[in-house]
Amino acid sequence: MSRRPRVIAGFAAVCGLLMTASPAVAQVESGPWRSYSPSFKVQERGCGQVDNLTFRLTCSTASGDQRAERRYDTYSSGTRQFEGSFRITSMGGTRISLKQTFGSGPFFMLAVERGGRLYAVHGGTTIATGATVGATVRVNTVHQVGGQHRTYINGSRKHEVASPGGSFYDKFGAYRTNSGNGPATVVWSGVRFWQK
Repeated sequence: MSRRPRVIAGFAAVCGLLMTASPAVAQVESGPWRSYSPSFKVQERGCGQVDNLTFRLTCSTASGDQRAERRYDTYSSGTRQFEGSFRITSMGGTRISLKQTFGSGPFFMLAVERGGRLYAVHGGTTIATGATVGATVRVNTVHQVGGQHRTYINGSRKHEVASPGGSFYDKFGAYRTNSGNGPATVVWSGVRFWQK
């Protein structure tokens, strides 16, 4: 075989691998979904620090407002989907909220305990396990205003709760719950939003 056919064959093989590895649309539930990009504000309070998509609580304080978050635009109608993956890179504390859907107050809060248990802050229901230091976990929340709020972990539906009407917004990062404390560092990636 001459050099040229080998080069062409190698190029074709690489292209095939690249096409196979291209990311598919990862949102859950049937559409049609339309992607959108809401704006956000960074919230740093107490010992919270935000560096792009890295969120740190640098203290072990078990009181006061300790948070490092992004707070996204308010919505009041339709069905909205959030997707993002988090990786805890250090966890000296426990009971840290990672993802929140807020209404007139904290409507849904997904938090993690040291050891990797993910739970709903209101009610304490275990949502999943395995959110240990170094593991990457994908979170999707689907919120039908006036209908239901559903939470998926790594693509599997794990939790649902009835939703009232009203105005809501998404937040994610690292936030000390009332019974929690830092320190903790959480890195988020792949953050996307859809609506229908």
